[in-house]
Amino acid sequence: MGKNRASVRAMGVGISVALLVAGAAACSSDGEKDTAKAGAAATGASATASPSKGPEAFAAAGYRGLKPGMAKDAGLATGALESAPVSLLDGCTDFVYKGGPAPDPARMAAEAATETRYKDLNAKADAASGKAPAPGGALPPNASAKDAAAAAAGSAAGARESADAAKLIADATQALVDLRFAQEAKDKAYLTTGRVSFAATGLRELVAPAEARTAEGLGAGSTVEALQQAYGAKGLQSAKSGKYVMPVEGQQGWQYEFTVDAGKVTGMAAVNREIKCA
Repeated sequence: MGKNRASVRAMGVGISVALLVAGAAACSSDGEKDTAKAGAAATGASATASPSKGPEAFAAAGYRGLKPGMAKDAGLATGALESAPVSLLDGCTDFVYKGGPAPDPARMAAEAATETRYKDLNAKADAASGKAPAPGGALPPNASAKDAAAAAAGSAAGARESADAAKLIADATQALVDLRFAQEAKDKAYLTTGRVSFAATGLRELVAPAEARTAEGLGAGSTVEALQQAYGAKGLQSAKSGKYVMPVEGQQGWQYEFTVDAGKVTGMAAVNREIKCA
């Protein structure tokens, strides 16, 4: 009887151990499955997640959806620009990027007046230049006093016409200077906010906002030394305007322009100066 009890106890212990081992194995298997599922989910999420991108580089080939030669309506349709123009000077239409400054009516009115005055004086100067008086010539030895008086009157009239023409040309030249100053004032007003200029034939100028950087990481605040190191071998040179310019590879007529002050870049643009506004 004692032996039977011992056998039963031994059998019970054996069954308990077997059940514990089986349970541990099952838990381990379930844990491994959960771990495998979690790993697969993480791998799938990593595979489908899009890589992070840095800020868009400023380039003549395209910036914020705007491209060289793009028509004005197409440029506005990108949604990158404010809809109201900020300048109509010299036949071009300029816009700022979304969130940029509102149009300045006073400055735009002054621009229009300056341009109108230049066109009026230039037309008058051209007309006066085409009416140059004929040379009076020498009087014959037997000329009468009347003939001499008539010749003198003609010479005086010619001199007055020449003086009037000279004054018109001088005024037209000054009006052209005033127009250039107005253009420089406009450029300065949007040097840091950026702007886009359209001619009748399409987009001709992209002025970068202050935060923009080229693919090489250069922009407002960069030193002239950094410009020369990055672009010296690509044709960078100092222009008469005081800017540093560089041709755009693969874009005929286009160039980068870096405005500098005190040895640092204060603004940059991509422009095709061969495209005339008007």
